[in-house]
Amino acid sequence: MTNFMKDLKYLAAFSIPVVAFFGLYFKSYWVWATPIFAFVCIPLLELIFPVDTKNLEAEEVGSKLKRKLFDWLLYLNLPIVFGLVFYALVLVANHPLETYEFIGLIFSVGIVLGVNGINVGHELGHRQTTNERFIGKALLLPSFYMHFYIEHNYGHHLHAATPEDPATARYNQSVYSFWFTSTIRQYFSAWRIQKKLLKNNRLSFFSIKNDMLWYTVFQTVYLVSIGLLFGTTALVFAFFAGVVGFILLETVNYIEHYGLLRLKTKSGRYERVKEMHSWNSNHVIGRIVLYELTRHSDHHYKSSKKYQILDCHDESPQMPFGYPTSMVLSMIPPLWFKIMNKRVPKAMIIS
Repeated sequence: MTNFMKDLKYLAAFSIPVVAFFGLYFKSYWVWATPIFAFVCIPLLELIFPVDTKNLEAEEVGSKLKRKLFDWLLYLNLPIVFGLVFYALVLVANHPLETYEFIGLIFSVGIVLGVNGINVGHELGHRQTTNERFIGKALLLPSFYMHFYIEHNYGHHLHAATPEDPATARYNQSVYSFWFTSTIRQYFSAWRIQKKLLKNNRLSFFSIKNDMLWYTVFQTVYLVSIGLLFGTTALVFAFFAGVVGFILLETVNYIEHYGLLRLKTKSGRYERVKEMHSWNSNHVIGRIVLYELTRHSDHHYKSSKKYQILDCHDESPQMPFGYPTSMVLSMIPPLWFKIMNKRVPKAMIIS
């Protein structure tokens, strides 16, 4: 029973959609509760709670892998995310809102799309079963980032911490510059990967196996359906909420590999991805809310590992703060550079 209660700590990941629901229900200044909770309250909690570097024992790993609770905690995000989006669309379409309420709701729902949508979609996108991958891709839909599945799995994990990787931020690159370079480059990279996959299987561009084409269709139908069913205002809301969702992802991408580079071997190839090529954080609040995404080094070391058994590696570069706090800091480039640049290994810095 004790272990079961400990496992329920991941229910805290639902705190963000719960706060967003209250914002939708009460409206007025409550619409800003989610941004405040995510980027003020959680960072403050991270400063209060201790860092936990403990790894699981071998028997604990086996036990946690057998418990379906961890999987269902992920699956539950599908009805929560789409239910919240539907509720927001009905509200926006049928109730007159002040401008500050409309904008606040965009950020609130957008944060849910990033944390409980894309982040969970990322975890499930690494699973081996078709059903889990389907849920993962569905969670990427409202943020118009279904191409992330292809680029992340076939591109990022291959090229992480190299100049060839769109999702690796360069040393001294600001997060605002990264939003544009990563978003654009990842999208075109996904198309290149898709075309290569089709070519290798001797399939045409219009093949039923062209997932990128399907993603384009699904995302277009999603927006068109919202416009037809809920009206122009709801369409504008859905579009910008989706943008907030993927900008949130790109901010996470920014801090995950900022300034880290794999060196080239004598053969001219890059060294294999190691624990030192991702920023790690053991701040417990960020770990729980983001389903252990902050133990990113181990995720890259073995991407098939489920979130509940990810380890901390001593060789990994450690962030001084948790991911939520670091995301806030990245918004102030001079402060971010002052804190993080001295932590980047000198051998990785390209002059």
